[in-house]
Amino acid sequence: MTSTPQFVTEGGADPLAESARRHLWMHFTRHSTYEHGEHVPVIVRGEGVYIWDDDGRRYFDGLSGLFTVMMGHGREELAQAAAEQARTLGHFPIWSYAHPKAIELAERLASLAPADLNRVFFTSGGGEAVESAWKLAKQYFRITGKPEKYKVISRSVAYHGTPQGALSITGIPVAKHPFEPLVPGAHKVPNTNFYRAPVHADDEKAFGRWAADQIAMAIELEGPDSVAAVFLEPVQNSGGCFPPPPGYLERVREICDSYDVLMVADETITSFGRIGDYFAMNRFGVQPDIITCAKGMTSGYIPMGAMIVHDRLFEPFLHGNNTFLHGYTWGGHPVGAAVALANLDLMASEDIMAHVQASENGFRTTLEKLLDLPIVGDVRGAGYFYGIEMVKDKKTKETFSGEESERLLRGFLSKALFDAGLYCRADDRGDPVIQLAPPLISDQSHFDEVEQILRSVLTQAWSIL
Repeated sequence: MTSTPQFVTEGGADPLAESARRHLWMHFTRHSTYEHGEHVPVIVRGEGVYIWDDDGRRYFDGLSGLFTVMMGHGREELAQAAAEQARTLGHFPIWSYAHPKAIELAERLASLAPADLNRVFFTSGGGEAVESAWKLAKQYFRITGKPEKYKVISRSVAYHGTPQGALSITGIPVAKHPFEPLVPGAHKVPNTNFYRAPVHADDEKAFGRWAADQIAMAIELEGPDSVAAVFLEPVQNSGGCFPPPPGYLERVREICDSYDVLMVADETITSFGRIGDYFAMNRFGVQPDIITCAKGMTSGYIPMGAMIVHDRLFEPFLHGNNTFLHGYTWGGHPVGAAVALANLDLMASEDIMAHVQASENGFRTTLEKLLDLPIVGDVRGAGYFYGIEMVKDKKTKETFSGEESERLLRGFLSKALFDAGLYCRADDRGDPVIQLAPPLISDQSHFDEVEQILRSVLTQAWSIL
């Protein structure tokens, strides 16, 4: 028999934090931070827009638990929906069978998605949805007589998930190197970071046209007969919230139509109210061929994701022996579907889309107050999704070196912001940024609270550089 290792906490250390340090493999975490006894933050409770740690300290959840907790923490309606469904049917797969909640949720999502996106393939999360979309694109063209169309175009610095296919589509080299070789056929084009536009830096619309046309150039370079899909987030996450320039998404749609290439909107983050609509592509007025989504579908109360597909892409699977040989045990989970439906009901009853649209300008203008600080170069984003880029010199837009960025973000900002009562993301996938995506129930008083914390901590950061 193997016994569980016993340990004695040192210096009265928190037993939970010590157990986490010894046994829990945290995701995307540099564990050397905790090697010599640094306290692992342990979050034990959430209510509304706040979370509490095991020492009773309160923090504003400025990232919605990783862009996820749309309707806030501690919503009894969502917990109750999960409990009731678990008592009725705790689990059953949708492999050749259906159950009521998956059917109802698929119909609801189809009604909220852009027109003609009526077929819903459920997954457990966003990365799985992206993986599913690439596989579908390949098979769709194979069974419609274009088997050589398998390549994908995505954008520099973009993040699309961790499965091997989704990671290939991801445009962050450092995230990919440890796992190479990856799935072949994924190619990158420039993103829509207007703050660092290499051309047309004084004309956002012209820059957007240029950025979109890079997709057409990439398709021509790879060969139109070999490219299956373009993957993009309506507002790109990594790099610090790059919104689409005017006309950009429309031009990408034109390019995809011209070359018979599928347009895939990865709305893992931007769906379910983050940009003020159930799907950001609705708000931007452009219809993709596929939407991938997750996170906010259940407000994070249980894992749930989906790929929502245009009718024409499903049509070949209605005939003969054509089968999409792909699926997940947990896809369309009855408890997850029940929570998603309750979450969508909650969003509708509280008119959360109208609230975000009414409040988004206040969020932006409050964050833009920080532009008076010498370290703040740019504030950008949309809806309740913003990035604050930090610079060494505002006039020249000079960024920090790798060593300086390490010292600024990991050596100071991440801990200082958390200690000041703000959970957010200080990120250097690209140039150094602070990302904010508060719960959709946040109001002006919360924006003011965030601005005050950021002002204090960023002022300290500049003084120690």
